[in-house]
Amino acid sequence: MTEFRGAWDEAGVADFLRDATVPIRLTTHRPDGTMWTVTLWFAYEDGTFACATGANADVVRFLRADDAVAFDVSVNDPPYYGVRGTGTVTVEPDEEKTLLRSLITRYLGGTDSELARSLLDADREEVRVEIDPAEVYSWDYTERMS
Repeated sequence: MTEFRGAWDEAGVADFLRDATVPIRLTTHRPDGTMWTVTLWFAYEDGTFACATGANADVVRFLRADDAVAFDVSVNDPPYYGVRGTGTVTVEPDEEKTLLRSLITRYLGGTDSELARSLLDADREEVRVEIDPAEVYSWDYTERMS
């Protein structure tokens, strides 16, 4: 069960994450124990984050070796607000690129671009990285920065 703390309740967190089109910053451990952070597009569905990335990405290897992660989703311009937390991941094939296609639409507005065509190339293998949050902390500095 996810623990929610901070400025927003669970519904407030869900509202922010459903509307946010900034990437999630995902941090994991490399096999040598050092940390590794990547940014990924995400969708927030039923209390979990769903991300897509190439099956051969280094982060996929790291996540398969250690499923514990930290994450941050926050805006880049003042006033600052967002969520951060910890959780665990599962990695599964996205053979039909269903998740990737929906994320491209969410972040790029459609699949009719050079980047979209490159990501959807038939030779490119995709995986679904699903993050099950254990704890979520939200912050909102809107009032103090106004």
